Amino acid sequence: MGSKFDELLVRLGTGKWNYLYFISASVWFFLIPPQSLSGAYLAPHIPHTCRPPQDVNATISEDSCSYVINTTAGSDVYPCTEWDFDLTVFSSTLTSEFQLVCDRDYLRATYQSMMMFGNFFSPIVGGFLADRFGRRLVIIVTLSFFTFLSSSISFLTNFNLILAFRAALGCVNLPTFFILAMEVCEPKMRSFVGVLTALPWAAGTMAWGGVAYLIRDWRTLNLVVSLPNLVIFPALYLMDESPRWMIIRGHHERALTTLTKAARWNGVTLPPEDDLRGTMRDIQAETTSSAEKKEVKSKKESVRNRFDFAFILCRTRKITIVTLIMFIDFLIVSMVFYGLSLSATSFSADPFVYMALAGLVEIPGYSVTAPIIAKLGRKGPAAFGFLVCGAAILALAVIPASVTWLVMILAMTGKLFISASYQIIYVYITELFPTEVRTTGMGSAIVASRIGSVLAPFVTDFVGPVLPWAPSVIFGASSLVAGAVTLVLRETLGAPLPDTIADLETIDKRHRQQDAGTPGELVDLAP
Repeated sequence: MGSKFDELLVRLGTGKWNYLYFISASVWFFLIPPQSLSGAYLAPHIPHTCRPPQDVNATISEDSCSYVINTTAGSDVYPCTEWDFDLTVFSSTLTSEFQLVCDRDYLRATYQSMMMFGNFFSPIVGGFLADRFGRRLVIIVTLSFFTFLSSSISFLTNFNLILAFRAALGCVNLPTFFILAMEVCEPKMRSFVGVLTALPWAAGTMAWGGVAYLIRDWRTLNLVVSLPNLVIFPALYLMDESPRWMIIRGHHERALTTLTKAARWNGVTLPPEDDLRGTMRDIQAETTSSAEKKEVKSKKESVRNRFDFAFILCRTRKITIVTLIMFIDFLIVSMVFYGLSLSATSFSADPFVYMALAGLVEIPGYSVTAPIIAKLGRKGPAAFGFLVCGAAILALAVIPASVTWLVMILAMTGKLFISASYQIIYVYITELFPTEVRTTGMGSAIVASRIGSVLAPFVTDFVGPVLPWAPSVIFGASSLVAGAVTLVLRETLGAPLPDTIADLETIDKRHRQQDAGTPGELVDLAP
């Protein structure tokens, strides 16, 4: 099915019709960082001073969370309930408006993590809905909800409701736009489009720092970065449903109309309509036959086989090691990446410049990795990125904060190399897992990355203010661990993709024999 439809995409080429999808997806990725990283400016750590009741002679505690009243009978300690906030940098924030300090300080990290928590469910929900109702419809509905939820937060006066909206925001932040863009992309352009959709994220991060510099009130700022989502809707009106999805679902006439429009926009000629209808019937028949075979096989599975499938990623020593290392790598890379992105007030006196630079260094981290891994492989560059990031961030724990230029250089070095590692391991994991468990393996890694992104705000916003050196130690040491365990994996550059778990037992032997050009007994260095 894939090859036949890909032949149609090759005939269509890449032109105005495809650009509409690519540019729209890029705009969407450009607009996501202000929501994903909103805690950096909407709920930052702000210096605060306890405000005891008036006309009371009180001594304020060092952490400004309580005050002491001395009386003739002794000293009484009272928890502080009101504070004066330093509004030098931010005129209004969630922190100051909802008093997110002292025993409520954890709520700053919770605010940031709620969207990440919602992201746990978005791939599952998105996959089901997009397969059932189509990509374009799901994009329109979820983008409408996303715009409504993100904009509405600016008008909410209950913090618990704000947290609920943030969680819902994560649930409707689906990867469907990326899927649609890839499904209308001819094969030779897919790697380029993959990078094309990553670079707008970096640009959006830079823009997030610039907009936050201009607008210091959290309600206005949130509204300003939420409303631009509306600019995508005119493009959605011009876009069509994925022809691939329509063919599989049997909507052949709609697919024919879409393909004819695409050919007209791209200035190419497709085969006659009767031939196209025959091709579409073949594609649907192959897909239906494959699905029926899977369903029959599923019905015939015993309870034991289903039990075994639940532990399929731990079936052998080698697949278990790959699973554990990828789980560790994805958890750490996500935690460190988001942790560094949210550390604007920790690693810089100017949080706005920090965010802009953090986005800037992501650009080479995403774009330069492709030629590097094509030449040097996956394992070495991924491990190197983790290790350099770990060393740079760990050094921040001992560098005096007064040496601002060195702190900034080390933080940006860490961000550059963790961004590169993030990009590489997404390629690496698809080559490490065999075909029979590739989707399952990728799913477990994505779960791990979600855990890391949920943990990151608690490290930066909850632990950091209490122990300023702790985030650097946690992120730095974690990166070193990820780099070390990555070195245990086998290299996949030029190696055949394994189809089954059993292939992992022999794949390195066959690859090395092929390189040597001679048969023989070789040592298997794979984990």
